[in-house]
Amino acid sequence: MTRHAGAIDQAVLRRAIGLASSYLVTDVSTNPDGGIATWQTGFNRLVDLVVVLHHRGELELDTVNEASKACSECWSVAATWRGMEECRQGVKEVAGKLKKLLDEPNRRTYKGHKVYTP
Repeated sequence: MTRHAGAIDQAVLRRAIGLASSYLVTDVSTNPDGGIATWQTGFNRLVDLVVVLHHRGELELDTVNEASKACSECWSVAATWRGMEECRQGVKEVAGKLKKLLDEPNRRTYKGHKVYTP
């Protein structure tokens, strides 16, 4: 995920974040006992990287948009598939981290640019 020391390749990060809803289905389907926890850990860690990039002043709008889109997709999957209701709490936690990065007061823009909302 890094190109050189300390730099995070955001194209790779976006690709991984974009797969979050697929991993949700896969993790829960292949591991009914621990899949939700595994998925939540992975999704949280990816969004933690987004937060780090923000604090470093390196976060790209496309990455924010991809993370927002992933939250929306995961929310829909968790609502649609039986047995995944508890995943919604994990999505809420991740969305809360992202929301803190957005511009005040409306929290619908990042550095003045509109962010993806469903």
